[in-house]
Amino acid sequence: MNEIIREDLKNICAARLDWGKLKNSTILITGSNGMLASYMVFTLLQLNVLFPELNIKVIALARSMTKARKRFAEFLGNPGLALACREITRKLRIKGPVDYIIHAASPASSQFFAQDPVGVILPNVLGTQNLLELAREKNSKGFLFFSSGEVCGKVDKKILAEEDAGYLDPTDLRSCYGESKRMGENMCQAWFRQYGVPTFAVRPDHTYGPTMDLKNDQRVFAEFVRDVVDGRNLRVKSDGRAMRTFCYLSDATDGFFRVLLKGKAGQSYNVSNNRCRISIGELADSIAGLFPEKKLEVIYAKRKKNTGYLENKDKLRPALSTAKIEKLGYRPGVGIEEGFRRCIKSFLSKEG
Repeated sequence: MNEIIREDLKNICAARLDWGKLKNSTILITGSNGMLASYMVFTLLQLNVLFPELNIKVIALARSMTKARKRFAEFLGNPGLALACREITRKLRIKGPVDYIIHAASPASSQFFAQDPVGVILPNVLGTQNLLELAREKNSKGFLFFSSGEVCGKVDKKILAEEDAGYLDPTDLRSCYGESKRMGENMCQAWFRQYGVPTFAVRPDHTYGPTMDLKNDQRVFAEFVRDVVDGRNLRVKSDGRAMRTFCYLSDATDGFFRVLLKGKAGQSYNVSNNRCRISIGELADSIAGLFPEKKLEVIYAKRKKNTGYLENKDKLRPALSTAKIEKLGYRPGVGIEEGFRRCIKSFLSKEG
């Protein structure tokens, strides 16, 4: 971990949350190699450093042990971390207690929606079923499901609250993500109501940070970061007018833990930063100007065909209301320029 990540973890751990609820807990985290889940793993291990009496154990599930060892290289041998390679679409057998489950295993980048829609659906449906059954078997204290604002579908509103739900076209291949996340949330409701499993769902907005997979992530903001890191002009592959909201990873991670520790079971919560709503063109200009010494320009070009990327054609995608999570004390504080500067500096330090 570099200094940027260490500072982020310090800020997350300083949040006014009852971390004592996690004392002597075993926490299972799926998709642990991913951007969002890895920061939760880092945070929990950092809590053990700051507050040894917490004695938290993390079981980090990943599909690739090689990638997991690389991601958590600094913690190999740490008694608080156990790495495991499991296929969550099959019945899970975990020895010992599992006090909390954080289910973040799911492809989120649009290229997977076209290349591997089945691989998008299965973790959100079969994987969720297996994990909910594990939570039921282990009498877990909390189950956190990573959903998405795309479950809302098409709604004629500028700001979407958690209860707003609209139309999703099941014949549109891109709906494999929104539909399966929607089913995952409904399954959380079912297991909560029928079996008493304390489930919570979070709907992260466009989240970015030092643990993004710049090599494989084709989302536009990841491409912009990669352009700066590689020292090339930023390429906008659209008219740049689409409006999106961006949330820095440390703010989002605070929100995730806030829902797990303070949220109401059976509820869903948007996690966003509505102070950071911006057009794609404006975002490109802002990021290009963060490092003037690189003399980068913004170039508009058409996206190449047959790349497997399924574009979200909703130019004016509504913002996600954060009124509900704000009642839990959520206050995102990292702006666009500060967040992307931190993100890029983190990757540049790795390059160096």
